[in-house]
Amino acid sequence: MRRLLPAALIGALLALAAPALAFEGQSVVDATGRTIEVPADPARVFAAGPPAATLLYALKPDAMIGWVRAPRPDERAFLRPEVRDLPELGRLTGRGDTLNLEVLLTAKPDLVVDFGTISATYADLAERVQQQTGVPYVLIDGALAAMPQAIRQMADVLGVPDRGAELAAYAEAALAETDALLAEVPEDQRPKVYFARGAEGVETAGAGSINAEIITRVGGRNVIEAAGRGLATVSPEQVQALAPDVILATDRDFAENVGRMPEWQGIPAVRNQRVYLVPSAPFGFIDSPPSVNRLIGLKWLAHKLYPAQAKGDLRADVQAFYALFYGMTPDEAELSALLGE
Repeated sequence: MRRLLPAALIGALLALAAPALAFEGQSVVDATGRTIEVPADPARVFAAGPPAATLLYALKPDAMIGWVRAPRPDERAFLRPEVRDLPELGRLTGRGDTLNLEVLLTAKPDLVVDFGTISATYADLAERVQQQTGVPYVLIDGALAAMPQAIRQMADVLGVPDRGAELAAYAEAALAETDALLAEVPEDQRPKVYFARGAEGVETAGAGSINAEIITRVGGRNVIEAAGRGLATVSPEQVQALAPDVILATDRDFAENVGRMPEWQGIPAVRNQRVYLVPSAPFGFIDSPPSVNRLIGLKWLAHKLYPAQAKGDLRADVQAFYALFYGMTPDEAELSALLGE
């Protein structure tokens, strides 16, 4: 934790935030094994990073006190009007952490939540922030396989168990549907996949990264086999050698123009026009962030990787997911723009 505060300043800020910190609540054990006293019905919650902000929005939007990153214009239409204009507060975790503790305390949260990778580093950060601010800080496991349990746990912490049960049931059904599909697809018919992040398409995530675990969960064979949790940079020549059958792109210009880029020619995915732009508003279908938004990504990926075997109406599934998780139902024009149709 880089942003340690002088004791006098901490004391002053704690005094400022005192009304929000006085509560009676419950004891919870988070994903790191820490026992934390949290409010019974927290009204002002700060999300430490984008995955937590997405889950908080889905479960209890009225408790949000700000965004990690303010929504872009193309994202606002898919968000509830009452949260669109909340301030940008920055992030405590992940790459490019931008929040200092003065800002956190001035926002007067009565709870900090994080959702994602669980490691000693994140546990230490949570403990340091909690000790310095007096604000309870809960970490929830963000692994895709643990999604139903994580939703229920976060919902209990937030005091909305019924909402959590509803969203967790959706998560269980989506994962079971994925398993049923994969049971029909032999291993040798599952495509090799490259996840092309950014404008150049050379940032990627290996099979062991939370950013790309959804690809493996849907049976895609991630050509970047690195077991590390983070992101990596490769060259087009390396991708050529790996010969992916499918490329999932996060940048529209890259997805539209890769077929004309000499250094990407000859790759099966490019040659066979299986380069797909990942929908990204208000949150991405693969990561950006790796949160509950990935549940609709399971269905979208199934249709892209296995067009002959995938079941259901993808457009209707997307509308239903957005209505349930985001509280907004895309109209037909918004849906077509979102899905690139």
